[in-house]
Amino acid sequence: MRPITLPDVPYGSTAVRPNWKDLPETLREAITLRLGSPVCAARSAGGGFTRAFAAVLETEAGTSAFVKAAPLHDPTSQWYAREAAVTAALPPEVTAARPIWTMTDSDWYVLCLEAVHGRIPALPWSPDDLGTTLRTWSAAATALAYPSPALLAIGLPRLPDIVRDEMSWWSLIAKRREPMPEPARDTVAPHRLADLAKLERALPDLVAGDAMTHGDLRLDNVMIDSGGRGWLCDWTWPCLGAPWFDTVRLLVSAHASGLDTDAVLRAWGAPDDGVDGALAALSGYWLVNAGSEPSSASPHSRQHQRFSGRQALAWLAERRGWTATPEKRRWFHR
Repeated sequence: MRPITLPDVPYGSTAVRPNWKDLPETLREAITLRLGSPVCAARSAGGGFTRAFAAVLETEAGTSAFVKAAPLHDPTSQWYAREAAVTAALPPEVTAARPIWTMTDSDWYVLCLEAVHGRIPALPWSPDDLGTTLRTWSAAATALAYPSPALLAIGLPRLPDIVRDEMSWWSLIAKRREPMPEPARDTVAPHRLADLAKLERALPDLVAGDAMTHGDLRLDNVMIDSGGRGWLCDWTWPCLGAPWFDTVRLLVSAHASGLDTDAVLRAWGAPDDGVDGALAALSGYWLVNAGSEPSSASPHSRQHQRFSGRQALAWLAERRGWTATPEKRRWFHR
């Protein structure tokens, strides 16, 4: 069995967020008024990589809601507004919290969603949690194969364009327009750079499609409720393309957990070249970002990117039979 690799910080503890009492008093009063009862408890979301407010608020009346809030000058407020529009238009077959209300007050944007009482799957993935998550995502992908006019009206970008514009780092490195990122220097990347760039360049045609995908499917955007039901969270970045791309993204952490992820992908009908291209593009995207300056959002975002990028690259190397060679050192030192 493949060795299990875990991130430095659990995904349920990556967020750095303001507490309920840190919000402006006028904003707390406005939220309380909309909730209809005083807040008696607030449980911040531990996962994620933003500094915006996100917490399950419980009221004295015995109700609860998941409330997100961000200042209007913060781009996160626009993300929350987009999430509100997307989740309101999702078909019923998609298991995701729906918006209850939104408002703007005290120069903050607030999104109130149904509360999901559950947990983020733990690493290493258990086969049960992974199975639940994949069934939930499969049902959602089937329901989103033909997005409704309401979803299309939101303006969904196309996955091939995202891949070209944001996930072509190995190609830029091969052209000497970007340096080899530090987190990749002791991997197979330096001496397999031409292969990585080739896989990356072929990917846009392989992920083209008209289905709606989640766009950011990863372990900490999944919840397992007390009844064992899976929920998909944070619908901020949906796009149009091949759903299996999101499955590959999700399975990077499952591969690190020692599970047979290739068998899962065969059930999704994912093309081998597409899977390899996705792993190449994702590894480049994550590792380049991991080598950037510390993030102002969460101190743990770079460790997530380093972990994810190196695991995606390791999975790709395993699939392709790549091993480290002295050629890597020659490339790095010349």
